[in-house]
Amino acid sequence: MDASGGYGACRPCAGIVGYADLTLGSRAAVVLEAHVSAGAGRFRGIRQSASYDADLSFLAPSSRKPEGLYRDARFRAGFRCLASLNLSFDAWLFEPQLPDLIDLARAFPDTPICLDHVGTPLGIGAYAGKRKDRFDIWRANIGALADCQNVYVKLGGLGMHYSNFPSLMLKPPASSAELADEWRPYIEACIAAFSPSRAMFESNFPVDALTCDYVTLWNTFKRLADPYSEAEKHDLFFGAAARFYQLRSYCSVCGSATIP
Repeated sequence: MDASGGYGACRPCAGIVGYADLTLGSRAAVVLEAHVSAGAGRFRGIRQSASYDADLSFLAPSSRKPEGLYRDARFRAGFRCLASLNLSFDAWLFEPQLPDLIDLARAFPDTPICLDHVGTPLGIGAYAGKRKDRFDIWRANIGALADCQNVYVKLGGLGMHYSNFPSLMLKPPASSAELADEWRPYIEACIAAFSPSRAMFESNFPVDALTCDYVTLWNTFKRLADPYSEAEKHDLFFGAAARFYQLRSYCSVCGSATIP
């Protein structure tokens, strides 16, 4: 429908991130090539989560991954295929697992990696009441990850139950001002570490609906972005994502395409 021109200047689905099981090793190349072909110029990369914790109480069986997935030799053999196809990688894992991603990013400096959900700080299960105690550990790992110039970060996902902020399932729901105050330490630490040029606000709907509606989420991000310059806001809301996912901006006058 987009290619038909029926939407005018609007270009939905400019980039696609899919899934491929990189534990296939070198055989993952065939799957990735099929994705690229089917994407008809829109396929940008894959997302394979590594969500694991010894406490199984808060993770559904369908979301449990093998321990140390990002360090696994088979996974890394498949991961090696991404760079040659100009594909990126989205990483989702929990805060205690961040050292695994740091090691992966250092081993593959030519592959763009995006950390989802600021690394998912935990405040549930065995981590209940310990989120603040672990903040400095999380921040140190975020700093080490930001030192890897191939890594970006997504600012969001804090409305999920894993972090267990006071706003979770609150009745009536928290306001955007209240959410901004609640999430600010994590968002500001990420922006400080990565800079706005490698940090992007993200929607994590429908899961974030556990905390707020879609409009409130983006109003929260606007409040959090308020101290930054116009150029920095452009990066946080658009530029960083456009560069990472190779999304082109189209000039409404001449129709030319550029990547910001």
